[in-house]
Amino acid sequence: MPTTKELQDFTQQVRRDILRMVHKVNSGHPGGSLGCAEFFTCLYQEVMDYSTDFKMDGKNEDLFFLSNGHISPVYYSVLAHSGFFPVEELSTFRLIDSRLQGHPTTHEGLPGIRIASGSLGQGMSVALGVAQAKKLNGDEKIVYTLHGDGELQEGQNWEAIMYASGKKVDNLIATIDLNGKQIDGATDDVLPMGSIKAKFEAFGWDVLEVKEGNDIEAILAGLKEAKSLTGKGKPVCILLYTEMGNGVDFMMNTHAWHGKAPNDEQLENALAQNPATLGDY
Repeated sequence: MPTTKELQDFTQQVRRDILRMVHKVNSGHPGGSLGCAEFFTCLYQEVMDYSTDFKMDGKNEDLFFLSNGHISPVYYSVLAHSGFFPVEELSTFRLIDSRLQGHPTTHEGLPGIRIASGSLGQGMSVALGVAQAKKLNGDEKIVYTLHGDGELQEGQNWEAIMYASGKKVDNLIATIDLNGKQIDGATDDVLPMGSIKAKFEAFGWDVLEVKEGNDIEAILAGLKEAKSLTGKGKPVCILLYTEMGNGVDFMMNTHAWHGKAPNDEQLENALAQNPATLGDY
């Protein structure tokens, strides 16, 4: 298993990748990507049991589905550094004919990607089908998902959340990125959702909270606890409290960088805060 320092170094390189990718094409979503860098690192570098010999059916593997697909930069970076495709391919992000589109797609044939995502609110439904298929096939591996907190304002999520508990889909761990921000401002200003924890509990889920959602050790502890709750008749929800734009001081504490790329000067500033650890592509 990698050390905490190794995971932190991995995360720092991922942050550099995110910044350079969106800067090159002056397009993309750095805020949420930076906020979830530690989570993706923990998931792919320590927690999940998967093969980089990619097969779409994912039999006998833990699987991950990204519902809020606009944070594709962090997803692509972690997949590349985890061995799914060459790291150098990150330089093609959002270019015409690239496999690394702004929102992940399946027809591009990119290893690691099993669903097209970006149309918000649909990831939970897809994951439920996969989780139930695993149960029918006697496959004991776990299905992991990630969702934005603003994304939960969409109704299809709650149909799926109700279905998950009603059908005892207990091989599912859904993480909610609770950064309190979305493209138009604070989630409480756009559409207040009250207590997300209380809502999931009312829908019959086991819920745990990771208050330090950008801390490697806290995330690993939360994922370990969540895994221990699987197989007990209830789906599991992790409420992950993150900071949008984490690791870049001028991108934090604001929703402004949800979908905006840094200019040359801002990129230089951001990269100075995140020196290369694994080498740039």
